[in-house]
Amino acid sequence: MKKGSMLAMLIGIVAALAALAAVGTALLLYLDKKKDDEELEHYLDCSIQ
Repeated sequence: MKKGSMLAMLIGIVAALAALAAVGTALLLYLDKKKDDEELEHYLDCSIQ
């Protein structure tokens, strides 16, 4: 392989890993917020009664 194509492949792999990390982080933040919203809703329901 040429040196330029090897560099392009390395950059592509690093970019793909960064994209996967971003998706994972976004998913974890979404699930955490959803859990917090459910806890708040449960707290408010219990405090009204």
